[in-house]
Parts: sequence; structure tokens; C-alpha cells
Amino acid sequence: MSRYPRRAGRLALRAGSIAAALGLWQLLTTLDVNVWLRFSQFPTVTDVARAFAGRLSGPDYWTDLTSSLTRIVTGFLLAAVLGVATGVLVARSRLAEDLLGPVLEVVRPVPAIALVPVAILLFPSNEQGIVFITFTAAFFPALVATRHAVRALTPVWEEAVRTMGGGRWRILRSVVLPGALPGILGGLSVGIGVSWICVISAEMISGQYGVGYRTWQDYTIVDYPGVFVGMVTIGLLGWLTSTAVELTGRRLTRWLPRTSYVPGARPPRPTKDLRAPSATAPSEAEEARDAHLV
Repeated sequence: MSRYPRRAGRLALRAGSIAAALGLWQLLTTLDVNVWLRFSQFPTVTDVARAFAGRLSGPDYWTDLTSSLTRIVTGFLLAAVLGVATGVLVARSRLAEDLLGPVLEVVRPVPAIALVPVAILLFPSNEQGIVFITFTAAFFPALVATRHAVRALTPVWEEAVRTMGGGRWRILRSVVLPGALPGILGGLSVGIGVSWICVISAEMISGQYGVGYRTWQDYTIVDYPGVFVGMVTIGLLGWLTSTAVELTGRRLTRWLPRTSYVPGARPPRPTKDLRAPSATAPSEAEEARDAHLV
């Protein structure tokens, strides 16, 4: 079986997949293909590229970009801190679970974007309301992931720290947080994606600046290349922020063993140790026992 391509080969494959998707898009829109899906209404890749170049040369694009990034970073960081803290508290304290658990479970199924009217009523400015929506979107994935990760920890680790004289804060610092960190990071990865969905939606509804606001404005004036510029920008920003969360998680969990998993690869066969005694041959202990009996 051939080895999986190295890093350069994998990068080439990923770039090739993007190029193939763009080529198919350009072909379908240029030929005005209308087979159930109406690609004749789509702008071509070249139209979107020209619109993108025009936006990059203007100040509005960078203002919208800065506004959206500020909102997402502020809301996500607040959600990460409060979500993890609340998850640990609910998982470790029965009193906190009884007091906060019912309220959190009732509010959790409500989509964050459905809280836009609540944000408008609660906060004096649209900016604070959008940050609130972003915070809510990331808070519950962080909370749920932390709660499950803490409850899944083996009690042996905690008992070992107690045996050595460690108190609650030592257990929290040395056992609970490090042990639950992989699960917490999984929740934060989900939260950053949900946050982008909600912040763009909130900007479309009640924003004044931002990528979502500009994308909606382009749609209202039937500027479809501009709409696709907004979509591409949202995708790139989401990819960059998700990658930043993943890289931060890898840095925080450097102590974990790393495995190079390749889908479809077979595990290596165990090699036979010629020095090991055969299963059918008698061991030295058995030979000594037989000699003693004789």
C-alpha cells in the first residue's frame, strides 16, 4: 500500500480541489446551464473577482471587516470564559446544577438569532445587541462541552490528588481543567462557527456596519457579485478564526500524545519476537517445577 502524500502533496490536493470547484462554477455560469438549477442567474467567477478587487481598494470593505471581527472576538471571548466557568460549576456542584440547570436548559434550545428582539429591548445600542447575540451563540456549546467533559473525568485522578493533600483549587487546577481541556476545545470550535452564523444574521437585521450588513445591502440593490463577495469574505473569516482556535488548542494540549491518523490505512502488523518463548515450549519455571517433582 502506497504512503499517503506528504505535506506538500496534501496542500496540492487541497488547492486542486478549490481550483476544480471554481472551474466548475465558471463553466456552469458561462454556459448558462439551466437543468433544474438555474446557473444563468449566477455571476461568474470573473465577475466576483472583479467585484472583490474593487471592494479591496475602497475603505468600506475594511470598515465592515473590522466591525465584524470586533464583534465576533468580543462575544466569543466572553462566551469562552463564562461558558467554561459555568460548565465547570454546574458539573461540580449539585447546588449550582439545581439552581442554574433548569434555566439554562430552557433557554438553550432557543436560537440565538431569535433573541434579536430581546437584544433590541435590553441594550441601548445595536453594537451591544449584536455582541450579545454572538455571545449567546458561543456560550451554550462551550457550556455543554465543558459540563460533559468534566463529568467524564475518572474519579481516580481526583482521589490521587486528595491523597497527596491537595484541596479543591489544586484539584481544579491540576485535574479538572487539564483533563477536560480536549472536550472544552471541541465545544469552542463549534461555538466559533455558530457565532459567525449568528453575527452575520444579526448584522443583516439590525446592523449599521459589518460584512452581513453590506451583503444584505448588495442583495437589496440586486448587486449579486457583491453578494458573493460578502459570502466569500464570511467563509474566509470563519476559516481563519476556526483555524486560530484549533491552533491555540493544540498549543494548550501539547502534553497529549499525537497520532498521525490516515483514513483507510491499515494498522501495522505486529512483528514476531524470536526471542520470546514459544507458546508450546515449556518455560524455565515449568521445567524447574517438573524437575522438582521428579
